[in-house]
Amino acid sequence: MAVCFEQMLANSIKSGNLLNTYFIFGDDAYLKKMYVDRIVDKTVDREDVFNFLKFDDSASLQEVYDAKEEFPMMADKKCVVLCDYDFEHASKSDFDKLMELLSNPVDTTVFIFWCNNLEFDFKRNDKAKKLAAATEKGGGMAVQLNHRQVSDLRKMLLDGAAKRGTSFESGAADYLIQNCGEDINVLRNELEKLCAYVGHGSISKKHIDYVSVKSIEASIYDLAREIFGKNIDKSMVLLDELFYNRTEPSIILHSIFTVFIDIYRVSAATEAGLKITDIAKYFGYGNREFVLKKAEDYARKTDKKKLKLCFDEIVAADSAFKSFASNERIILEELIVKLIYILSKGEKLDNA
Repeated sequence: MAVCFEQMLANSIKSGNLLNTYFIFGDDAYLKKMYVDRIVDKTVDREDVFNFLKFDDSASLQEVYDAKEEFPMMADKKCVVLCDYDFEHASKSDFDKLMELLSNPVDTTVFIFWCNNLEFDFKRNDKAKKLAAATEKGGGMAVQLNHRQVSDLRKMLLDGAAKRGTSFESGAADYLIQNCGEDINVLRNELEKLCAYVGHGSISKKHIDYVSVKSIEASIYDLAREIFGKNIDKSMVLLDELFYNRTEPSIILHSIFTVFIDIYRVSAATEAGLKITDIAKYFGYGNREFVLKKAEDYARKTDKKKLKLCFDEIVAADSAFKSFASNERIILEELIVKLIYILSKGEKLDNA
């Protein structure tokens, strides 16, 4: 079983040599949607309700199967898309039906199984591997579309800026990626804003700080910096900015928890004599290795006892979130104070 590369999919579409079956998955929502749209547009008119049919996770697989098997109406081809069907929790009979959909192509139908919001670790997911194998068996293509490498994203930004008569100062393109994430759509939007703001000059890190909207991950790591710097005032300012940007409180809490997980992993790995690259590879950080380097700085400033106490407070905050009539902002403010106290004193605030 072989999962195809993005370039193979791109070449297939560009040449017009479309296959009858595609299994498209991965962690880059922009790329997945872009290629699904290209396949559909190469096959049918989207307004053709007879020959373009799209199903979601609530669909009956028998209904999808019937749509795939039917001949196109007054056209050479039809396109059937199944989006976000939760195969991991499907019954055996439904999973077998999905396998059949992928392994038995119909010459007059292009069938796309598109995992849009459904994400999984392909290397560890036996069911996904079976689906990919079934797709290949039927002469189709299983394609994993993950976030592009930093080098590819950097080139895209540099080339995009050059086309607009602008450039990036040294390190600024990477800084934009770290601040805004690896979503291509987001980066292109931020590039448009920066080029419009700078004009024909050079984009600096200061311009990025002033103009661009940071990803939740970057914002939380800024918050972590102030927490580990034991700066309550600046921590509260950053929390206020997150609320101003209408970030869901549950996402803020989850992201704080994720930062401490990163710190714990780095701390434990360092103690075991492992490197950042080892952690990144084992836990699948991919292009996000830079967050582990940030976590390494924080790991040096704490110890396992303090980390355990911090985790206790984060879990308690999560429980408080679920209580009746809870004020999530106050819970987060109290959590930040408690975390700073633990990192300063080595004990819980309520024991002081």
